[in-house]
Amino acid sequence: MDFNKMLEQVQQMQGQMQQAQEELKNETVQASAGGGMVTVTATGAGEIKEIKIDPKAIDPADPEMLEDMVVAAVNEALRSSQSLVEAKLGPALSGLQGMGLPGL
Repeated sequence: MDFNKMLEQVQQMQGQMQQAQEELKNETVQASAGGGMVTVTATGAGEIKEIKIDPKAIDPADPEMLEDMVVAAVNEALRSSQSLVEAKLGPALSGLQGMGLPGL
């Protein structure tokens, strides 16, 4: 086992992961609920950037419906953000697993 080569590979993968994490901060995903009545935009870093609510979704007699739509759209946006992270970081993580490092 060549530890210098392994160290070089780990450093290279670390650089790739840092670059991917920086890119994720600038990438966005969108999700909606209620047939598009509520739309949420999140970054690949899992930060909610924007929530848009169609005025037709605002029913003073049923605020719970709007609450449910916001929660559903936020949760879907966060799931999409996590999928984006896995797609971006997956190759680097699989490289570490391929090196036989325990716990990865």
